[in-house]
Amino acid sequence: MLIQKPPSGTDALKSLDTMDDPDTVEGIPIFTNEWIMTHEEHHAAKTLGIGRAIAVLTSGGDAQGMNAAVRAVVRVGIYTGARVFFVHEGYQGLVDGGDNIREATWESVSMMLQLGGTVIGSARCKDFREREGRLRAAHNLVKRGITNLCVIGGDGSLTGADTFRSEWSDLLSDLQKSGKITAEEATKSSYLNIVGLVGSIDNDFCGTDMTIGTDSALHRIMEIVDAITTTAQSHQRTFVLEVMGRHCGYLALVTSLSCGADWVFIPECPPDDDWEEHLCRRLSETRNRGSRLNIIIVAEGAIDKNGKPITSEDIKNLVVKRLGYDTRVTVLGHVQRGGTPSAFDRILGSRMGVEAVMALLEGTPDTPACVVSLSGNQAVRLPLMECVQVTKDVTRAMDERRFDEAMKLRGRSFMNNWEVYKLLAHVRPPVSKSGSYTVAVMNVGAPAAGMNAAVRSTVRIGLIQGNRVLVVHDGFEGLAKGQIEEAGWSYVGGWTGQGGSKLGTKRTLPKKSFEQISANIIKFNIQGLVIIGGFEAYTGGLELMEGRKLYDELCIPFVVIPATVSNNVPGSDFSVGADTALNTICMTCDRIKQSAAGTKRRVFIIETMGGYCGYLATMAGLAAGADAAYIFEEPFTIRDLQVNVEHLVQKMKTTVKRGLVLRNEKCNENYTTDFIFNLYSEEGKGIFDSRKNVLGHMQQGGSPTPFDRNFATKMGAKAMNWMSGKIKESYRNGRIFANTPDSGCVLGMRKRALVFQPVTELKEQTDFEHRIPKEQWWLKLRPILKILAKYEIDLDTSEHAHLEHINRKRSGEANI
Repeated sequence: MLIQKPPSGTDALKSLDTMDDPDTVEGIPIFTNEWIMTHEEHHAAKTLGIGRAIAVLTSGGDAQGMNAAVRAVVRVGIYTGARVFFVHEGYQGLVDGGDNIREATWESVSMMLQLGGTVIGSARCKDFREREGRLRAAHNLVKRGITNLCVIGGDGSLTGADTFRSEWSDLLSDLQKSGKITAEEATKSSYLNIVGLVGSIDNDFCGTDMTIGTDSALHRIMEIVDAITTTAQSHQRTFVLEVMGRHCGYLALVTSLSCGADWVFIPECPPDDDWEEHLCRRLSETRNRGSRLNIIIVAEGAIDKNGKPITSEDIKNLVVKRLGYDTRVTVLGHVQRGGTPSAFDRILGSRMGVEAVMALLEGTPDTPACVVSLSGNQAVRLPLMECVQVTKDVTRAMDERRFDEAMKLRGRSFMNNWEVYKLLAHVRPPVSKSGSYTVAVMNVGAPAAGMNAAVRSTVRIGLIQGNRVLVVHDGFEGLAKGQIEEAGWSYVGGWTGQGGSKLGTKRTLPKKSFEQISANIIKFNIQGLVIIGGFEAYTGGLELMEGRKLYDELCIPFVVIPATVSNNVPGSDFSVGADTALNTICMTCDRIKQSAAGTKRRVFIIETMGGYCGYLATMAGLAAGADAAYIFEEPFTIRDLQVNVEHLVQKMKTTVKRGLVLRNEKCNENYTTDFIFNLYSEEGKGIFDSRKNVLGHMQQGGSPTPFDRNFATKMGAKAMNWMSGKIKESYRNGRIFANTPDSGCVLGMRKRALVFQPVTELKEQTDFEHRIPKEQWWLKLRPILKILAKYEIDLDTSEHAHLEHINRKRSGEANI
């Protein structure tokens, strides 16, 4: 798998067929131990922790989102009836004891959700590596009755925790013999439960799609890349950017996809011996196509095939010497660790914190130490040391120059990112388009950040396949009016980081214009259609399926890529653009909370977009620490509003004298934002002031987040690969004729996989009146939002993760 000798476009595209294997955690096969809970167990969470004590610590390098995890552990622990303790300064605080181990309260974790780093401190600890240090740590825990430990850190921190657990019985025995603890204390603390949460900006831990802090680090990187791009274009410069990743190239790889970099160097896949010539050729080709800049991304651990480091300065000197380009180096350094956590990291930390508490309190002496991981949108529990072992296997494979195996061990998602990068950056489009297909790309519905990245990926993958790619302006209306033009490679240059819709987009549906659309399909010889958009794109696809009965010209394959801030397209858990909107809301809520904290006794009511879909309101509520989030999917009455007001009245008696309430724009036709504002203002007289803020269309604007750029790029590549195969499959009697249900699909993310689903099959799953899917996965997160806001509700623990196992892959083994 070498950069400078890429496979042909056809061969490389075949690898995309396996993208996002549904039976993998980050590409590593898993199996699930199924178990069933009784009805009584569903609501036992509130008493699960009575008489128990939990300690939480952060260790190793800090990562944005750690505070969200700490906050969730504390509040859910208290919710279950347990006592929860902070361990300050990581393992050093555990060893030193004293004031480093302090009991946490509900209010002590207030206003920490939006803070970067870790407020309870982190430190490298030599003492804990020695048995004497662990003996002191055990003594400090036993004296406080703590038998449950949540460790947030990297693989080294988690390995230390597992060692601590395995020695626990011997440590207690030694403490009892020396008279430091009593027999009764030893009996009460007979076993130690350990749960790990992975906090690392490098995303270098095998077994989870994303570690806490990775998404935020990508945000910091992309902010800098976007800023550098403008100055680089002004002076026609080449920039070499060095990002963190001593042993893992994830940050560098995703950054290269998210900004359309010309080249990326990662430790898992060193370039071939002649990489210098290939790099210079690549840069000069880009300039010859009209580009005014070159971007090269380098992971700090980049090496060549012989293990020799490839530094940023080496690359700069090469480019200056061979090409004479004005070249600059920027080393990002610790800025990647800093700043406010992204919405994704806040939600990830919160979800993992909740799951960690449940895993600790449900643990037994026979339960192995586990790590809470993310697979797609699912929380999973994996045996800690199995994950650590696979992570170490990757490093060992790189040290022994077994780079192909290192890539496989990184997981399917990492390899998919690599394959898409290679296609877009290293496979040359064929000069001839003889025998090619003609595919049109369009945007439909409201603008969403990431649409342009999806168009760019679709166009360029189509060109690599040898196809003729057309772009349609202004959606179905433009298709009817013939606002169509051919797109070349440079047409979509620089589109990845641009918000909105460069092609233009409208909500118009195709049904009224079938005749004109059919005529233009013939005129431009369109053989396939990629539709990037929201609910209108989906309903437009359904209309095209109906229109096939009347117009043979409409019998061409089409695929819908969900792109809408509302995240309401049936068939997909996520839509392009929703993450950007979510971060916009979070940023606004942070500023509003800051204002409210300064003025005291103030409650803000914020209206979010989303139509009837409450995704934005719910997820923003979880990420911003809202007191309530009103949505259409969860009907509420005046009694519920009264409960919320009473809850805020009680809150004003504490040290946290502020409130944040989110309202989805169409959650209730009578309980409008103005109504709720007036109600809160009247009921809160003399206790708190109320303010309202309608965020409006700012939620659709801005540059796309790294997640939306990367997601859109992979969706575009996958869609175009499917399209070429479907057109070939539909070719008969000298023409394209596609009239089967599977020739018109929505490409969506479903749990652990990217899947194509016929639009006609999704009709049964759709509430057309309210433009939402009938079932939505994120509704299961609503109880977490309420528990973290201190509402007395039941938590259905049957929805929590099962313990799964990693089946470690070795070189040459099949992907089971």
